[in-house]
Amino acid sequence: MSAYLFVVPPLTGHINPAVGVAARLAAHGNRVAWACADPALVRRLAGADAEVFACAGPVPGAEGARRPPELRGAEALKFLWEWYLLPLADAMAPGVRAAVTEFRPDVVIADQQAFAGALVAERLGLPWATSATTSAEFTGAYDGLPKVADWLRLRLAALRARVGDPSGGADPRFSPHLLLVFSTPELIGPLAPLAPHIHYVGPSVAGRPAATGFPWEWLDHGRAKVLVTLGTANTDTGGRFLAACAAALRDRADHVQTVIADPGRALPATAADKDMLILPSVPQLPLLARMDAVVCHAGHNTVCEALWHGVPLVVAPIRDDQPVVAGQVVDSGAGVRVRFGRVTADRLGEAVDAVLHDPAHRSAAARVRTAFRAAGGAPAAAAHLERLAAETR
Repeated sequence: MSAYLFVVPPLTGHINPAVGVAARLAAHGNRVAWACADPALVRRLAGADAEVFACAGPVPGAEGARRPPELRGAEALKFLWEWYLLPLADAMAPGVRAAVTEFRPDVVIADQQAFAGALVAERLGLPWATSATTSAEFTGAYDGLPKVADWLRLRLAALRARVGDPSGGADPRFSPHLLLVFSTPELIGPLAPLAPHIHYVGPSVAGRPAATGFPWEWLDHGRAKVLVTLGTANTDTGGRFLAACAAALRDRADHVQTVIADPGRALPATAADKDMLILPSVPQLPLLARMDAVVCHAGHNTVCEALWHGVPLVVAPIRDDQPVVAGQVVDSGAGVRVRFGRVTADRLGEAVDAVLHDPAHRSAAARVRTAFRAAGGAPAAAAHLERLAAETR
């Protein structure tokens, strides 16, 4: 039996992929714990009995951690790092050290954006693995932005001097021991790096608490079904886009049924009708098994979960890694890209028609699905972690 400490940011999309891996490790008799700035979020996603060590740190949406919704491109990336990821690492580091001291893990699993996990583990001489919950960093995302890449390296070096081992050399985003990527080269493309310690395990889609209350009987087997979602971190930006989606899909109600996730309640209560279901949250994983297309922001988890089910996509990236992931979708053939800020209902309708009716998109989505399922998901990730623990005892 080994002990594993998952260090995660308080972000749903970064915790969810680890949940199935943690459940598999626990099922094998291992001890599992978490370190996070939002223990309640971890317990909601991983189960009420999850052992969570609380860390300080900004929680998205809290004062000082609210990103202006109009920020895009390099400015949005700089804000993310300077006002969220780096302060989060500084704030989490004492809590992570305390968790390691009390829990005594054999391996630390650090989310790629929870830098404190990697730096504290390195400083204390513990083996650590990276949980790469987005593949954007593996496609040369900064190749055309040398100034941005240099800026990031300087900030990480300063962070290492504060909370890590100043003599260490590993980038906290990329473990030299074990790097678990929740995707595969079939989606990432030819730039996906290969090395003995890098393992592409595909999406981790198991082990989440079951959702209740969705009206499954509402779904009409005689019509195509489309899910529209912008994830959990874009509630302040999506009103115009969701309205355009609603208009486009209402025009196709004779052959399309629509489910819209609207956590920010951007759409008026009167927008829903018998052909369109608008809810603040949806049971995304089981719902995707019933969908024929997904319209989304190109968030890594949503894209990978859709393609796990072979569902083609219309992607409208907003910021951060989303333009890179949207490019992966288009390059793989599994979907169509539209412009988030300027798309019209007519253009959205054309894009939805394309992914619903062009067999090339569904065929490409099926190819990625086959690769994802062959990669092994949460069981494969857990096996790699157990191997690392055994090798470093």
